[in-house]
Amino acid sequence: MINKVILIGNLGKDPEIRHLEGSTSVARFPVATNENFRDRDGNWQTKTEWHDIVAWRHLAERAERSLKKGSLVYIEGKLQHRKWTDNQNQERYTTEVVANVIRPLEKREDSATGYGSGQQGSGTNHEAPANDHDDDSGTPF
Repeated sequence: MINKVILIGNLGKDPEIRHLEGSTSVARFPVATNENFRDRDGNWQTKTEWHDIVAWRHLAERAERSLKKGSLVYIEGKLQHRKWTDNQNQERYTTEVVANVIRPLEKREDSATGYGSGQQGSGTNHEAPANDHDDDSGTPF
């Protein structure tokens, strides 16, 4: 069975990071993806979908340092559904993407671009989407 999500979109806000017990870090941030289409009258329309992204440990810390509101990013991960109880004791449900690969798609002079699964970036800046490589190891290209 496969549970895999690939997104290319823009950050809606800077990543928010929390430090849990045992020095585990978790980052959360929204990513917007756009779909452009023509309506019945032939006018171009844009539909925006918002996705909640979660990154853990070293990936969370690097996301906090490297990603900023508005930046274009490639996200690879899995869908996760969670149930939680709010302050009014109501059960709530959330769907989020748990990232295992995050790659900024814009050139940055001060950082490496690709990173994922706790591995360091290659030190080379690339602007091409991450699916331009042949292997599926999650290793930056």
